Amino acid sequence: MKKLEILIPCSANYTALTPISFLEQAATIFGDNKASIIYGDYVRFSWKQTYQRCLNLASSLLSFGISHPHHIVVALAPNVPALYELHFGVAMAGAVLSALNTKLLDVTTLPQILDLLETCKIIFVDYQFFDSAIQVFEIISQRKCKPPPLIVLISDDFDQIPYSPVMNNVSILPNTLSYNDLVAKGHADFESFRPSNECNPISVSYTSGSTGTPKGVVYSHRGAYLNSIAAISRFNLKSSSVLLWTVDMFRCNGWCLAWAMCAVGGTNVCLRNVSAKGIFDAIQFHKVTHLCGAPTLLSIIANSSPNDHKPLQFRVKFIVAGVLPPVQILNKVAELGFDVNIGYGMTETLGPVIVRPWKPDSDNEDTKLNYGEGGLPSFMMEVEVDVKDPNTMKSTPHDGKTIGEIMFKGNTLMLGYLNSQETEEAFKSGWFKTGDLAIRKENGSITLKDRAKDIIYSNGEAVSSLEVEAVLLSHPKVLEAAVVGKYDECLLDSSPCAVVKLKDGCSATVEEIIKFCEGKLATKMVPKSVVFGDLPLNSTGKVQKFLIREKIKSNGL
Repeated sequence: MKKLEILIPCSANYTALTPISFLEQAATIFGDNKASIIYGDYVRFSWKQTYQRCLNLASSLLSFGISHPHHIVVALAPNVPALYELHFGVAMAGAVLSALNTKLLDVTTLPQILDLLETCKIIFVDYQFFDSAIQVFEIISQRKCKPPPLIVLISDDFDQIPYSPVMNNVSILPNTLSYNDLVAKGHADFESFRPSNECNPISVSYTSGSTGTPKGVVYSHRGAYLNSIAAISRFNLKSSSVLLWTVDMFRCNGWCLAWAMCAVGGTNVCLRNVSAKGIFDAIQFHKVTHLCGAPTLLSIIANSSPNDHKPLQFRVKFIVAGVLPPVQILNKVAELGFDVNIGYGMTETLGPVIVRPWKPDSDNEDTKLNYGEGGLPSFMMEVEVDVKDPNTMKSTPHDGKTIGEIMFKGNTLMLGYLNSQETEEAFKSGWFKTGDLAIRKENGSITLKDRAKDIIYSNGEAVSSLEVEAVLLSHPKVLEAAVVGKYDECLLDSSPCAVVKLKDGCSATVEEIIKFCEGKLATKMVPKSVVFGDLPLNSTGKVQKFLIREKIKSNGL
């Protein structure tokens, strides 16, 4: 018997995986017959036009020397067409996109991030953030010897919002160009770059920094491509899908939906400012089928004025990822015509990995933190998930009580952290450790218990702060709640301490809150102390519990 001949991949049977191919395909298949981007009343591009604009953008970037997989192009913009085009144009020039969190425009965090992005030569800034960005750039230029990066201004000619004094003089500012001019000067016959190695970086997304300094999470062309394909199944995307951009494109490249929508040839509806009225208007005018984002979106919809509501012609798929609001909010959103789906993931996993439908008739405080019916993500081709003992790395039993750490491995995880030694630590076990604690039930489903750093051990037993918070949020007077462990020096033990923000016009006593919890929680889980006030939040709306713990420790609350 002859031995099987060893064959070597060649250009005929192997092409590096990259999301760039999605745009080339969409332009070929749909041409001018399908809208790719809709924005306001004046902007409507076809897939052919979007492809040509991205080619123009890529060729212009090349003229400024942006052409290397280590060159980083920074963007500070809301969900506007320019930011969508940058997701393709930068990669087509052979460079790496870093769309930064626009809510981090302060003189501390933004300079810190830009210092980390050492190879940044060009920064795209939306007019809405131009003044703040200029102040930050001046701080950087004063402490750096190298030339400042080129600034490209993204403007909306039809927004009717007056330019600032700085923007009125943009033409005389050094190193400043207009985005529209940059695109117009490009060449549509430009031949876009393809990565020589599909594991080359395509983007850098920064974590929300819920526990300190944000980390730059690097995605590869391969990971972005495969996760975009997975997102098609995960979110049930089709050519007829219309996505309203309510999830920030700077968050995991919009959960990789920037590329996934192109892969199916759907339509993107950009929304600069998110409001209930804007959401309902867009759904009615553009027949939106999908919208995504943080759970705060649910509250925006549920608490909006009936005057802002529009009757929905069909049920709209609404995907959120994060800690859910009270069940009353979810019920209200469902009543208004939305099918709510719950996602679980993080920046390091390129966005949500597990997505499941929320069912009003079956979800309660005990099950609403549960992910993955049967324990499987909705799309298993490119990622594995397990709950393991972080010390032995053995899978926990499906007994509904043994706590382990959620871990992932597969082709759709980050390459690593930018310029950080933490990459080796994150992957050293052969799995990515999420830092989230969970149990496995008999059917294999995963129930999230808490973050490892947030779980409270009282009398040697684990208390989930998330479960206590869920009960607190069900109180009719409570708007926000966070629970942390408070150490008692006399008892040499920790107990739950709740920080509660009441709804406007409401008042409550500590005793009332504790008694409410006593009727719904085991004794060990009932808060022993309650503090009323605002909760420290980061840019994504996540509670910064480490600040609460520091305050408790320093002030003896």
